[in-house]
Amino acid sequence: MFSADCCRVMARYNHLQNTNLLTAASTLSDGDRRADRGAFFGSVVATLNHLYWADALQLARLQGDPRPETHITHSLDEPSDWLSYVALRARRDAEIQEWAERLTDEDLRGDLEWFPGDGLQRHTLSKALCALQMFNHQTHHRGQVHAMLTAAGARPGPTGLEPSG
Repeated sequence: MFSADCCRVMARYNHLQNTNLLTAASTLSDGDRRADRGAFFGSVVATLNHLYWADALQLARLQGDPRPETHITHSLDEPSDWLSYVALRARRDAEIQEWAERLTDEDLRGDLEWFPGDGLQRHTLSKALCALQMFNHQTHHRGQVHAMLTAAGARPGPTGLEPSG
């Protein structure tokens, strides 16, 4: 099963890959970052904002908040300032790493219940799978961002999970 050690590796990987993509995205103009490139959320900025807010929601659920949507608002437009986004993303990555560093295998046992979206339908899934889903979701959308950046002429670095993790 997905372990606390795996979460720590993935939290470090998350930070390294976000840094990789943000460094590449910073070489583009704001207009190029905001251009609709045909991805699910359209632009590099919208996709990165989705990841930022989805990470906040998923991390809050993993920390025991069954209704984070009541105080965390998902937005494809905010933060709107690029340098603010870069700083906030680094803080979010640090939050994920701090959570992972405190995590034990016991913390990943059992189920997690939450009420997404309209808050009416309860969802239940194992805690370990919820943690795995957070990291899988990040990787999925970072792949989209990598493709958009490459198409725009930026040169993000490799995305492999290095053995030193």
